[in-house]
Amino acid sequence: MDWPAPIALAQSVPELPTGTDWSYEMKLDGHRMIMWRTDDGVRLQARSGRDVTAVWGDLALAGHHLPAGTVLDGEAVITTEDGRISFDAAQARAASSPTRARRLVSQRPAHYIAFDALQLPSGNVRPRPYSERRAALLNLLAGLPANTPIQAVSATTDCDTALTWYTTLHSQGVEGIVAKRTTSPYRVGRTGAWLKIRHADTIEVAVAGFTGTVRQPRALAVRLPDGRVALSQRLTTALATRIAPRLVPQPGRAHAQGGDAYTPVSGEIVVEVVAGTTRHAVVTVVRLR
Repeated sequence: MDWPAPIALAQSVPELPTGTDWSYEMKLDGHRMIMWRTDDGVRLQARSGRDVTAVWGDLALAGHHLPAGTVLDGEAVITTEDGRISFDAAQARAASSPTRARRLVSQRPAHYIAFDALQLPSGNVRPRPYSERRAALLNLLAGLPANTPIQAVSATTDCDTALTWYTTLHSQGVEGIVAKRTTSPYRVGRTGAWLKIRHADTIEVAVAGFTGTVRQPRALAVRLPDGRVALSQRLTTALATRIAPRLVPQPGRAHAQGGDAYTPVSGEIVVEVVAGTTRHAVVTVVRLR
Protein backbone atom coordinates (compact mmCIF):
# COMPACT_ATOMS: atom_id res chain seq x y z
CA MET A 1 0.00 0.00 0.00
CA ASP A 2 1.11 3.53 -0.75
CA TRP A 3 1.03 6.37 1.76
CA PRO A 4 -1.38 8.06 2.34
CA ALA A 5 -4.13 5.48 2.19
CA PRO A 6 -7.49 6.68 0.78
CA ILE A 7 -10.27 5.92 3.24
CA ALA A 8 -13.87 4.77 3.28
CA LEU A 9 -16.55 7.24 4.42
CA ALA A 10 -20.07 6.66 5.69
CA GLN A 11 -23.20 8.18 4.15
CA SER A 12 -25.68 9.86 6.50
CA VAL A 13 -29.11 8.25 6.62
CA PRO A 14 -32.22 9.04 8.71
CA GLU A 15 -32.45 5.51 10.12
CA LEU A 16 -30.35 2.37 10.26
CA PRO A 17 -30.79 -0.35 7.65
CA THR A 18 -32.03 -3.72 8.85
CA GLY A 19 -31.41 -7.23 7.64
CA THR A 20 -29.04 -10.14 8.12
CA ASP A 21 -26.24 -8.63 6.03
CA TRP A 22 -25.54 -5.62 8.27
CA SER A 23 -23.23 -5.13 11.23
CA TYR A 24 -23.43 -2.09 13.51
CA GLU A 25 -20.52 -0.27 15.15
CA MET A 26 -20.39 2.48 17.75
CA LYS A 27 -19.31 5.79 16.20
CA LEU A 28 -17.00 7.44 18.72
CA ASP A 29 -16.27 11.16 18.95
CA GLY A 30 -12.55 11.30 18.20
CA HIS A 31 -10.08 11.78 15.35
CA ARG A 32 -10.03 9.42 12.36
CA MET A 33 -6.64 7.76 12.03
CA ILE A 34 -4.87 5.17 9.92
CA MET A 35 -2.20 3.26 11.83
CA TRP A 36 0.71 1.95 9.75
CA ARG A 37 3.07 -0.63 11.26
CA THR A 38 6.00 -0.75 8.87
CA ASP A 39 9.30 -2.58 9.00
CA ASP A 40 10.87 0.63 10.32
CA GLY A 41 8.30 1.62 12.95
CA VAL A 42 4.84 3.17 13.18
CA ARG A 43 3.29 6.06 11.24
CA LEU A 44 -0.08 7.63 11.97
CA GLN A 45 -2.15 9.20 9.20
CA ALA A 46 -4.98 11.70 9.68
CA ARG A 47 -8.10 11.60 7.55
CA SER A 48 -6.62 14.41 5.43
CA GLY A 49 -3.54 12.29 4.67
CA ARG A 50 -1.19 14.26 6.97
CA ASP A 51 1.39 12.49 9.11
CA VAL A 52 0.31 13.08 12.73
CA THR A 53 2.68 10.63 14.44
CA ALA A 54 4.43 13.37 16.43
CA VAL A 55 1.35 14.43 18.40
CA TRP A 56 0.01 10.92 19.03
CA GLY A 57 3.26 9.43 20.28
CA ASP A 58 1.59 7.20 22.86
CA LEU A 59 -0.42 5.48 20.13
CA ALA A 60 2.64 5.19 17.89
CA LEU A 61 4.49 3.49 20.75
CA ALA A 62 1.63 1.06 21.29
CA GLY A 63 1.55 0.30 17.57
CA HIS A 64 5.00 -1.26 17.77
CA HIS A 65 3.35 -4.37 19.24
CA LEU A 66 1.55 -4.93 15.93
CA PRO A 67 3.28 -7.16 13.37
CA ALA A 68 5.05 -5.36 10.54
CA GLY A 69 2.87 -5.01 7.46
CA THR A 70 -0.28 -4.11 9.41
CA VAL A 71 -2.44 -1.14 8.39
CA LEU A 72 -5.53 -0.39 10.50
CA ASP A 73 -8.38 2.11 10.21
CA GLY A 74 -9.84 3.56 13.37
CA GLU A 75 -10.40 6.47 15.70
CA ALA A 76 -8.06 8.12 18.21
CA VAL A 77 -10.05 8.98 21.33
CA ILE A 78 -9.32 10.55 24.70
CA THR A 79 -11.44 10.03 27.80
CA THR A 80 -11.99 12.37 30.74
CA GLU A 81 -11.64 11.44 34.40
CA ASP A 82 -15.25 10.23 34.51
CA GLY A 83 -14.72 7.90 31.55
CA ARG A 84 -16.50 10.04 28.95
CA ILE A 85 -14.99 10.28 25.48
CA SER A 86 -14.07 13.93 24.88
CA PHE A 87 -13.80 15.32 21.36
CA ASP A 88 -12.49 18.59 22.79
CA ALA A 89 -9.58 16.71 24.39
CA ALA A 90 -8.81 14.93 21.12
CA GLN A 91 -9.01 18.24 19.27
CA ALA A 92 -6.64 19.86 21.76
CA ARG A 93 -4.12 17.05 21.29
CA ALA A 94 -4.36 17.26 17.50
CA ALA A 95 -3.75 21.02 17.60
CA SER A 96 -0.73 20.74 19.91
CA SER A 97 2.93 21.10 19.13
CA PRO A 98 4.92 17.86 19.59
CA THR A 99 6.34 19.25 22.85
CA ARG A 100 2.93 20.10 24.30
CA ALA A 101 1.51 16.81 23.04
CA ARG A 102 4.08 14.92 25.11
CA ARG A 103 2.88 16.78 28.20
CA LEU A 104 -0.75 15.99 27.37
CA VAL A 105 0.06 12.28 27.08
CA SER A 106 0.80 12.10 30.81
CA GLN A 107 -2.44 13.95 31.64
CA ARG A 108 -4.82 12.23 29.25
CA PRO A 109 -3.42 9.28 27.31
CA ALA A 110 -5.19 8.30 24.12
CA HIS A 111 -6.78 5.08 22.94
CA TYR A 112 -6.91 3.81 19.40
CA ILE A 113 -10.25 2.20 18.60
CA ALA A 114 -9.72 0.10 15.47
CA PHE A 115 -12.72 -0.64 13.27
CA ASP A 116 -11.16 -2.10 10.13
CA ALA A 117 -8.07 -3.76 8.74
CA LEU A 118 -6.70 -2.59 5.39
CA GLN A 119 -3.57 -4.69 5.33
CA LEU A 120 -2.19 -7.59 7.36
CA PRO A 121 1.27 -9.18 7.20
CA SER A 122 -0.25 -11.66 4.74
CA GLY A 123 -1.14 -8.84 2.35
CA ASN A 124 -3.92 -6.46 1.28
CA VAL A 125 -7.29 -7.40 2.82
CA ARG A 126 -9.38 -4.52 1.47
CA PRO A 127 -11.03 -6.71 -1.22
CA ARG A 128 -12.24 -9.19 1.41
CA PRO A 129 -15.77 -8.84 2.86
CA TYR A 130 -16.25 -6.87 6.06
CA SER A 131 -17.14 -9.99 8.05
CA GLU A 132 -13.75 -11.53 7.22
CA ARG A 133 -11.86 -8.31 7.89
CA ARG A 134 -13.61 -7.94 11.25
CA ALA A 135 -12.69 -11.51 12.25
CA ALA A 136 -9.08 -10.95 11.18
CA LEU A 137 -8.95 -7.67 13.14
CA LEU A 138 -10.20 -9.33 16.34
CA ASN A 139 -7.73 -12.17 15.92
CA LEU A 140 -4.88 -9.70 15.41
CA LEU A 141 -5.73 -7.56 18.43
CA ALA A 142 -6.11 -10.62 20.67
CA GLY A 143 -2.33 -11.06 20.43
CA LEU A 144 -1.53 -7.62 21.85
CA PRO A 145 -0.50 -7.02 25.49
CA ALA A 146 -3.38 -6.89 27.99
CA ASN A 147 -2.86 -3.20 28.80
CA THR A 148 -2.70 -2.01 25.18
CA PRO A 149 -4.57 1.20 24.26
CA ILE A 150 -5.35 -0.39 20.87
CA GLN A 151 -8.82 -1.93 21.01
CA ALA A 152 -11.52 -3.07 18.61
CA VAL A 153 -14.67 -0.97 18.32
CA SER A 154 -17.80 -2.48 19.82
CA ALA A 155 -19.98 -4.06 17.14
CA THR A 156 -23.17 -6.08 16.94
CA THR A 157 -25.35 -7.67 14.26
CA ASP A 158 -28.50 -6.89 16.26
CA CYS A 159 -30.10 -3.61 15.17
CA ASP A 160 -32.06 -3.22 18.42
CA THR A 161 -28.84 -3.40 20.42
CA ALA A 162 -27.27 -0.77 18.16
CA LEU A 163 -30.25 1.55 18.65
CA THR A 164 -29.98 1.09 22.41
CA TRP A 165 -26.35 2.22 22.19
CA TYR A 166 -27.47 5.20 20.13
CA THR A 167 -30.13 6.33 22.57
CA THR A 168 -28.33 5.65 25.87
CA LEU A 169 -24.62 6.31 25.30
CA HIS A 170 -24.58 9.74 23.70
CA SER A 171 -23.49 11.39 26.95
CA GLN A 172 -20.51 9.02 27.07
CA GLY A 173 -19.13 10.18 23.72
CA VAL A 174 -20.89 7.74 21.37
CA GLU A 175 -21.99 10.17 18.66
CA GLY A 176 -23.82 7.67 16.49
CA ILE A 177 -23.88 4.26 14.84
CA VAL A 178 -22.23 3.10 11.60
CA ALA A 179 -23.87 0.22 9.73
CA LYS A 180 -21.56 -1.80 7.49
CA ARG A 181 -22.66 -4.34 4.93
CA THR A 182 -21.02 -7.59 5.98
CA THR A 183 -20.44 -8.77 2.41
CA SER A 184 -18.82 -5.55 1.20
CA PRO A 185 -15.12 -4.96 0.56
CA TYR A 186 -13.41 -1.85 1.93
CA ARG A 187 -14.55 0.77 -0.60
CA VAL A 188 -12.90 4.19 -0.73
CA GLY A 189 -15.13 7.26 -0.52
CA ARG A 190 -18.83 7.42 0.31
CA THR A 191 -20.75 4.37 -0.86
CA GLY A 192 -23.84 2.52 0.26
CA ALA A 193 -21.65 -0.02 2.06
CA TRP A 194 -21.24 2.23 5.14
CA LEU A 195 -24.25 4.15 6.50
CA LYS A 196 -24.41 6.29 9.63
CA ILE A 197 -26.86 7.98 11.94
CA ARG A 198 -25.59 10.74 14.22
CA HIS A 199 -27.06 12.81 17.00
CA ALA A 200 -25.84 15.96 15.25
CA ASP A 201 -25.70 15.46 11.49
CA THR A 202 -22.81 17.24 9.81
CA ILE A 203 -21.85 18.33 6.30
CA GLU A 204 -18.54 19.23 4.69
CA VAL A 205 -18.25 22.76 3.32
CA ALA A 206 -15.56 24.97 1.80
CA VAL A 207 -14.17 27.95 3.70
CA ALA A 208 -14.70 31.25 1.87
CA GLY A 209 -13.12 33.53 4.47
CA PHE A 210 -12.86 34.50 8.11
CA THR A 211 -13.49 37.25 10.64
CA GLY A 212 -10.95 38.40 13.19
CA THR A 213 -7.26 38.27 12.29
CA VAL A 214 -5.40 35.71 10.22
CA ARG A 215 -3.45 34.66 13.33
CA GLN A 216 -6.55 34.57 15.52
CA PRO A 217 -9.63 33.88 13.37
CA ARG A 218 -12.85 34.45 15.28
CA ALA A 219 -15.35 32.82 12.91
CA LEU A 220 -15.37 31.29 9.44
CA ALA A 221 -17.38 32.24 6.38
CA VAL A 222 -18.42 28.97 4.75
CA ARG A 223 -20.16 28.15 1.49
CA LEU A 224 -23.23 26.02 2.15
CA PRO A 225 -24.60 23.45 -0.33
CA ASP A 226 -27.33 25.88 -1.47
CA GLY A 227 -24.68 28.45 -2.47
CA ARG A 228 -25.12 30.80 0.50
CA VAL A 229 -22.06 32.07 2.33
CA ALA A 230 -22.74 32.17 6.06
CA LEU A 231 -20.72 32.94 9.17
CA SER A 232 -20.10 30.26 11.74
CA GLN A 233 -20.36 30.60 15.47
CA ARG A 234 -17.18 31.64 17.26
CA LEU A 235 -14.36 29.10 16.79
CA THR A 236 -13.00 27.21 19.75
CA THR A 237 -9.39 27.99 20.61
CA ALA A 238 -8.28 24.55 19.44
CA LEU A 239 -10.00 24.91 16.06
CA ALA A 240 -8.72 28.45 15.54
CA THR A 241 -5.18 27.26 16.25
CA ARG A 242 -5.42 24.50 13.66
CA ILE A 243 -7.15 26.55 10.97
CA ALA A 244 -5.07 29.76 11.19
CA PRO A 245 -1.94 28.38 9.42
CA ARG A 246 -4.05 27.39 6.40
CA LEU A 247 -5.71 30.77 5.88
CA VAL A 248 -4.35 32.76 2.93
CA PRO A 249 -6.14 36.14 3.03
CA GLN A 250 -7.02 37.98 -0.15
CA PRO A 251 -7.33 41.77 -0.61
CA GLY A 252 -10.65 43.46 0.05
CA ARG A 253 -13.75 42.45 1.99
CA ALA A 254 -16.69 40.25 1.11
CA HIS A 255 -20.11 39.83 2.69
CA ALA A 256 -22.02 36.80 3.90
CA GLN A 257 -25.72 36.20 3.23
CA GLY A 258 -26.76 38.21 6.27
CA GLY A 259 -24.55 41.18 5.34
CA ASP A 260 -21.70 40.39 7.72
CA ALA A 261 -18.25 41.34 6.36
CA TYR A 262 -15.37 38.88 6.22
CA THR A 263 -11.87 38.59 4.76
CA PRO A 264 -11.87 36.26 1.72
CA VAL A 265 -9.27 33.49 1.39
CA SER A 266 -7.68 31.55 -1.45
CA GLY A 267 -6.98 27.83 -1.57
CA GLU A 268 -9.12 24.87 -0.64
CA ILE A 269 -9.97 24.48 3.05
CA VAL A 270 -12.75 22.09 4.01
CA VAL A 271 -14.42 21.97 7.42
CA GLU A 272 -17.17 19.81 8.86
CA VAL A 273 -20.10 21.77 10.28
CA VAL A 274 -23.49 21.37 11.88
CA ALA A 275 -25.82 23.61 9.87
CA GLY A 276 -28.56 25.71 11.45
CA THR A 277 -31.28 27.94 10.06
CA THR A 278 -30.87 31.38 11.64
CA ARG A 279 -29.35 34.36 9.81
CA HIS A 280 -26.49 34.71 12.29
CA ALA A 281 -24.50 31.80 13.71
CA VAL A 282 -25.78 29.69 10.85
CA VAL A 283 -23.22 26.95 11.34
CA THR A 284 -21.11 25.47 14.09
CA VAL A 285 -17.70 24.30 12.93
CA VAL A 286 -17.04 20.80 14.24
CA ARG A 287 -13.63 20.03 12.82
CA LEU A 288 -11.07 20.81 10.15
CA ARG A 289 -10.86 18.27 7.34
